[in-house]
Amino acid sequence: MSSPTNPRPKGPFLTDIEDIRKRARMHLEQGAVTDSYKGDRQTVLKLLNEALATEIVCVLRYKRHYYMATGIHSQAIAEEFQEHAAEEQDHADRIAARIIQLDGEPNLNPEGLLSRSHSEYVEGESTLDMIREDLVAERVAIESYSEIIRYLGDNDPTTRRLMEDILAKEEEHADELKTLLERVSQEEAHRESA
Repeated sequence: MSSPTNPRPKGPFLTDIEDIRKRARMHLEQGAVTDSYKGDRQTVLKLLNEALATEIVCVLRYKRHYYMATGIHSQAIAEEFQEHAAEEQDHADRIAARIIQLDGEPNLNPEGLLSRSHSEYVEGESTLDMIREDLVAERVAIESYSEIIRYLGDNDPTTRRLMEDILAKEEEHADELKTLLERVSQEEAHRESA
């Protein structure tokens, strides 16, 4: 009997379990991609490979910035760059694993990497430029990953959750870089006025 606080669900929660078992035995070569997958798999794989390229470009840019950071606080800034590079590499690894789950192939070919990436590879002239360029790249990732998440909607909840998790980390990176940019800009302005 249903009550206003606990209404009876309309229809069964799951289809017939025997039907689920039967379907699970079909198309085993598709692995995790079952009949319940509602995404456009080819488009999702294209988007994931673009996100993979974006993450790889970010790893390379952060690694360069790690090695090239100079100045009075360069060690702390370089450590921040190194930490971000490691986190971007983790994102790339997780995206590549999801591509495999969707029966795709991660595109790790360096040829065309920049054309597949949403972010650019800008080296920066100074440590301040490097911070600024990394913040720009994080903002690009935030915007493009938000769009990917909206596109996925309820059609691919696993990929959506992955991208939401990565998006949260990119937002954290952007916030850290904004703070770093403000601090280094103030220090440089103070030194120039002294």
